[in-house]
Amino acid sequence: MKAYLFPGQGSQFVGMGKDLYKKSHLAKKLFQLSDEILGFRMTSVMFEGSMDTLKNTKYTQLSIYIYSVIKAKISNNFNPDMVAGHSLGEFSALAAVDVFSFEDGLKLVNKRASIMQNICESTHGGMSVIVGLKDSIIEDVCKNDPGIVVPSNYNSPEQLVISGEIQALKRVCIILKKIGAKKIFVLPVHGAFHSPIMEPAQNKFQKIVNKIYFKDSKYPIYQNVTALPVTKSYDIKNNIVKQLTYPVKWKQSIKNMISHGAVSFTEIGPGNILQGLIKKILKNSV
Repeated sequence: MKAYLFPGQGSQFVGMGKDLYKKSHLAKKLFQLSDEILGFRMTSVMFEGSMDTLKNTKYTQLSIYIYSVIKAKISNNFNPDMVAGHSLGEFSALAAVDVFSFEDGLKLVNKRASIMQNICESTHGGMSVIVGLKDSIIEDVCKNDPGIVVPSNYNSPEQLVISGEIQALKRVCIILKKIGAKKIFVLPVHGAFHSPIMEPAQNKFQKIVNKIYFKDSKYPIYQNVTALPVTKSYDIKNNIVKQLTYPVKWKQSIKNMISHGAVSFTEIGPGNILQGLIKKILKNSV
């Protein structure tokens, strides 16, 4: 069975989408439609903008969504048995399999990015990557800290991302380093994504999601919140709202896809950021 995967933030690059725009009439049409819906030239940001601009949460999320969905739509080989998306990538996956339209997905991502950006600017949060410790050890250290700090991305058997208040992150990282973490590094983001700090964003986003028409999925989508296959529109809606404050269960999703018959994983998006994680998960599953 074929699994198709869609990346989240971190895979953007200057010039992304320019090749798709030139070679496909449908791609050109969808890029132009994106500019119309957003009310500004997102294509210029993607094709000719600076990396500093693309790193802004709003532009990052929009660019990756637009690129990934267009790439799926113009592909002659997109024929999934199951799909999954990492964080933001879940929206790309849902649009690619027509749970909602490209246009509605773009509106959702735009609103989500703006709300998240506002929360980031009003709070002091961040994210750190921990390599080489068991999940249970990291979970316990986070739980025992007096501040807000939680596991946020279960990326691979060796890598777990934590999110929270800056001071809480620093305290936890010092402890984790002392007890044997192989590597710890701070992610270049200005927010504590997938943590309780994003709760105000969740409440606002719920109202926006309720206005969008969702269809049941033709293919099982392994959502971040549960790591389980979902097809019903009601469940999909609830899970993409919860995703803002719940951890991304990526490792668990991939393992479940394997146990349900996935033998190939194709990444659709800019770059191949998920491929390294897949290799580590597959190696651990053998």
